[in-house]
Amino acid sequence: MVVLNQPNYDVESLLHFGFVLGVNQSLLSIRPIKDLRTHIFDSTYIPDILPLPDSAKVLSINSTPIPGFVISIVGNMRMGKHFELQFVPSLSFGDRTIVYEIETYRLRTGGKDSIQRMTINKKIPSTYINFPLEIKYKSVRYNNFRPYMLAGAQFSLDLASQAKKREQKNRNEKIVKFNQNDLYLEAGVGFDFYNEWFKFGLELKMMYGIANMLKRENNIYTESIDKVSSKIFQVSFTFE
Repeated sequence: MVVLNQPNYDVESLLHFGFVLGVNQSLLSIRPIKDLRTHIFDSTYIPDILPLPDSAKVLSINSTPIPGFVISIVGNMRMGKHFELQFVPSLSFGDRTIVYEIETYRLRTGGKDSIQRMTINKKIPSTYINFPLEIKYKSVRYNNFRPYMLAGAQFSLDLASQAKKREQKNRNEKIVKFNQNDLYLEAGVGFDFYNEWFKFGLELKMMYGIANMLKRENNIYTESIDKVSSKIFQVSFTFE
């Protein structure tokens, strides 16, 4: 016979609080301009390629994800036998890199024009303050185990001072900046394990950004992109 840990945990209190530790992977969904491989940018759009070419075009744009981490506090309000309203303000850290394949052209009087291909990486570190509001549906508890699903929305605020500091340190390099605010739709699944003294949870969640994050600055790095949106995959460990 299985001994139930905290058998009245889900009914004895309207509110529950805890904290969350997690790891995430930030992805970028990049939509280039339609005529990317044929669009020619003149020298005014090429701020940090030296020696300065006469023109250039972007052959491809990709994104490289880098793992990050998140710390949160969590507050749950019971809304019935199977539903909870969950608020999880958090602080998350994560880097993203945009990789540009660029072909540059230099005109030479009386000689053969110079063509050069290069790969340029633009790293975009971010520190976000997140405010997610979620509806959590819990199944029937089985012994000391209970699976659940959740859905919700999250507003995120990037601490933009990082971009200013990076730009001051790298005056000869153009920094790709994102807008400060983003809005995500969330969906996930999780599993609660009832221990003798606390409830432990394992959660898998996907977050899909719906805003265009790119801050346009009239250079080859921003004008070659039509839209950039964020996607985040997160694994969290909850202690309540």
